[in-house]
Amino acid sequence: MDNNQYLFDEDDAVKFIRAELPPAVSEKYEDDDILCIIDIIWDYYEKKDFLSLSSVVTEDEQLDVDDLVKYVKKEVKNDRELILDLEDVEMVVKAELDYEESLEDFV
Repeated sequence: MDNNQYLFDEDDAVKFIRAELPPAVSEKYEDDDILCIIDIIWDYYEKKDFLSLSSVVTEDEQLDVDDLVKYVKKEVKNDRELILDLEDVEMVVKAELDYEESLEDFV
């Protein structure tokens, strides 16, 4: 089986996130809004050096989901073009993390 088919895919991520969100929340946002959240999450990873191939993540450096949610909310609040209800941000972030975890099952 080709592991390349299990690489992160933004379109698949958006579909997965939409499926995990309550319909009332999912319907409020365009795909581009969800993609902006995904981009903010990956910016956070980059700032925390989680994307470096040479970095080894120790137990102390595990992803702090609360810190990630706080970071995403701050970025959404500061982005004048991105209109998201801050109460929905945590659901979107956790759904994106679930998508990432689903990919690990195939690696």
